[in-house]
Amino acid sequence: MNAAELCTDLQTRFGPGVLGVNLEAIDPWIELAPEALLPVCQFLRDEPSLQFNLLNCITGVDFCHTDPKKAAKSSWQPHLEVVYHLSSLARRHRLVLKLTRPRWKDGIVGQLPAVPSVTGIWKTALWHEREVYDLVGVWFDGHPDLRRILCPEDWVGHPLRKDYEMPLEYHGIRGR
Repeated sequence: MNAAELCTDLQTRFGPGVLGVNLEAIDPWIELAPEALLPVCQFLRDEPSLQFNLLNCITGVDFCHTDPKKAAKSSWQPHLEVVYHLSSLARRHRLVLKLTRPRWKDGIVGQLPAVPSVTGIWKTALWHEREVYDLVGVWFDGHPDLRRILCPEDWVGHPLRKDYEMPLEYHGIRGR
């Protein structure tokens, strides 16, 4: 099954849960609604003709400032994207899934946006989701041990957010 056939199949099976598709990208990607993430991932892993058995990585991307490419869209708002890179070792194909979330839950600064955890589908997500939580500030609902992985537990903020301000001092150690 090629990328176009896969995208068409997912759109047919999951309907409004598939928000967008880009087949021209280096790795074809599909944008999903958060509620479609778990059923789509389960299908991609378990469908014998697909066998997406490897979650390569999960990435968080902060689109804090207007993206010039998207500025023409009147609906564009600062947001976060959670990006899942999947591979099928048996079928030798790759796919990228994207979820778009507001930078803050309910528009309240400090309230982290949430997406469902895929740890029940791919065990490697245990580590990937912790990293995205720690550095970008996305909450993964259902993660069994969501805590910081790189920064100390008492660290304030999420360092890969574009509006993050590095503290001048941490436990008596000057940072700048």
